[in-house]
Amino acid sequence: MDRSTAVFWGLIIMLLTASAFFGFNVMQQRRSLHKAAGALENGDLVQLVSVVDGDTIVVGKEGADNVTVRILGIKAFESKIEHDIVAPYGRASEDAIRRFAAGKYFRIMLNAPPKDDRGRTLATLFSGDQDLGLWLVQQGLVLVYTVYPFPAMPMYLQEQEKARSAPRGFWENSEVTARANSLIREWERQAK
Repeated sequence: MDRSTAVFWGLIIMLLTASAFFGFNVMQQRRSLHKAAGALENGDLVQLVSVVDGDTIVVGKEGADNVTVRILGIKAFESKIEHDIVAPYGRASEDAIRRFAAGKYFRIMLNAPPKDDRGRTLATLFSGDQDLGLWLVQQGLVLVYTVYPFPAMPMYLQEQEKARSAPRGFWENSEVTARANSLIREWERQAK
């Protein structure tokens, strides 16, 4: 083999080695960033860190950063708008989450896709066999969000109807019920 061929193959081997080394380091960095971003997997146990609003919470998993979770299938009323008839019910849903979650671990079940357009993790949270979102619907504290279908939606809608018929939570207030019914009709149009 002449000298130029040997140099050529030497450079090729050096470039392949550098590429493999670089590729390996990139994969390790991605894994560490993924872990540092608080990535959750199906079945992970998490605890409530804070309540953002009646349908969004921050959870923590041991050894990972906190993650913002949008509870799948529900929509709470806004709690921060002063003098709005629905605001007390938004605050009630936030308080109910805090009470329900106090000292408990939740098993997380991720949606497919696992993130919404705001980067929040979309998930159902279970404490034992109790689904947090379904429990909030049963209490009449949140609405079933029907724009994006999800596997448990028929059961959620059935429980929403029971809360409405009882009436429980905001369903006891005729003005709030009118607002809720208006939202339900709008979501039905959007889902078509």
